[in-house]
Amino acid sequence: MLDKALTIDQHWKNWIEDKDAFAADRLVEHYLYLVDYHTNRIASHLPKNVLKDDIRSLGLFGLYDALQKFEPERDLKFDTYASFRIRGAIIDGLRKEDWLPRSTREKAKKIDQASHELIQKLQRNPSVTEVAEHLNMKVSEVETSYKDAWSAHLLSIEEKVGESSEDHKEGIGYTIVDKDQLSPEDKILKDENYEELAQSIKQLNQNEQMVISLFYHEELTFTEIGHVLSLTTSRISQIHKQAIFKLKHVLS
Repeated sequence: MLDKALTIDQHWKNWIEDKDAFAADRLVEHYLYLVDYHTNRIASHLPKNVLKDDIRSLGLFGLYDALQKFEPERDLKFDTYASFRIRGAIIDGLRKEDWLPRSTREKAKKIDQASHELIQKLQRNPSVTEVAEHLNMKVSEVETSYKDAWSAHLLSIEEKVGESSEDHKEGIGYTIVDKDQLSPEDKILKDENYEELAQSIKQLNQNEQMVISLFYHEELTFTEIGHVLSLTTSRISQIHKQAIFKLKHVLS
C-alpha cells in the first residue's frame, strides 16, 4: 500500500520532478494490480510448464519501463499506457525464450502430419476426435497440443529472422503492414473516447437516451421513434438536437 502520509498525486509529483526512488517504488507497488491482471490473462493461454512467476517478472519490467517513459503532458491515462507496456514486455519476453518443450513440439508435429493424412483420405478437415483415434491418443491430448501450437505461432509471428539488429527488424509481423489497422496507442485512445461517450449518454434524461439509442443503435427514423415514444417527429428531432448538444458540451 502507499505511504499514508503521501497521496498518489504527491508520489507522482515527486517522481516527475525529482525522479525520487522512493516515489517510484510506491508507484510500482500501487500499480501492481495491472501486472497481475495481464499475467493471469496471458498465462491462461499458455502451457502449464510456463511459470506464472516468470511471466509476472516480465510484467514488472514492463511496468517499470512504463513509469520511466510515461509523459504526463500527453492526454493518456497511466493505467492505459502501462497496460500496453506490460503486455508488450510479457509477449516480447516469451518470444525470446524457447518455452515450448521439445516433446510438445514433436507431438504437435505428429498431430499436424496426421491431420494432413486424414485431409487427403477424407477430403475434408478431420475433427479432433478423428485425429485422436488415428493416433490412438486421448482427445484432450490433441486439443492441448493444438492450443500449445497456436500459442507458439501467436508469439513467434513477429519474431525477427536471423541475427538482425534492433534497428533492422524482419519477419512477417514487420513486413506485412495493415494500413487499415489502428496503432495500439490510437486504439487505446479510441476505446477511451467510447467509454467517455457511454458515460456521457448515461447523464442524459430518459427520452434523450431513448432517442439516441433508437436512432444510432436500432437505426430507426425520427418518425418511427415518434411512434414508439408517442411523440411527434418534430419533437423527436428537437430531443435529438438537445442530446447531441449536451454530449458535445460534455466531451469538449
